[in-house]
Amino acid sequence: MARRVYPWADGVIAVSEGVARGLCRIPGIPPERVTVIYNPVIPADLEVKAAQPVAHPWLAPGQPPVVLGVGKLKLQKDFSTLLRAFRRVRDRREAHLIIIGEGRRRHHLEDVVRHLGLSADVALPGYQENPFAWMSKASVFVLSSLWEGLPGVLIEAMASGCPVVSTDCPSGPREILLDGALGPLVPVSDDEAMAGAILSVLDAPIEPERLRARAQLFLVDPSVDRYLAVLRDAARRPVRRQTRP
Repeated sequence: MARRVYPWADGVIAVSEGVARGLCRIPGIPPERVTVIYNPVIPADLEVKAAQPVAHPWLAPGQPPVVLGVGKLKLQKDFSTLLRAFRRVRDRREAHLIIIGEGRRRHHLEDVVRHLGLSADVALPGYQENPFAWMSKASVFVLSSLWEGLPGVLIEAMASGCPVVSTDCPSGPREILLDGALGPLVPVSDDEAMAGAILSVLDAPIEPERLRARAQLFLVDPSVDRYLAVLRDAARRPVRRQTRP
């Protein structure tokens, strides 16, 4: 479908540099016609939402650190690796793991939790309307995905001031985290490396102000300005005549 339709476009918008590189491999789409515009994933009322209380005992002041995962319970998110990594973390120090989300793999993940002996330290509370309140109170957010386009939850966690760890999956995390300067990047499905990264962040978390500053790039206004620029540029171009493939 992309090979048939995309070459007809006067402009193509990609949500990340990784997605743009993939599009440019399609015959008929020259790189100069592709523009990267990040999704505006940060709501204007984030600070208000992040400050709301969460009725979960593990997030109360004075409790052991909480590792947080957020996403649909499906294969792409690879929460099984996060659970195995947390088992390694739990062997080293006291901590809790909360995975927010719902999906078909809930029963599978519950089986993994039991198999790893983590029932007392892992919670799967399902879908939550306001994940920002959970992110702002967690000690570290972990993106364990096998692949992404532009992982909005990683940006949301940073905007909430939560230190992050992410897989170096295609695509998005590396450019969001500035090649790892704002949070460790670990190989996909490597629970040992993920555990080490989680422990390092728990010991020496990055300053929330740096994370929030980076997340400002994903507000609505910058994205709208770039969309408008692309549309205006396309409107000024002469109509391209093409022969139907």
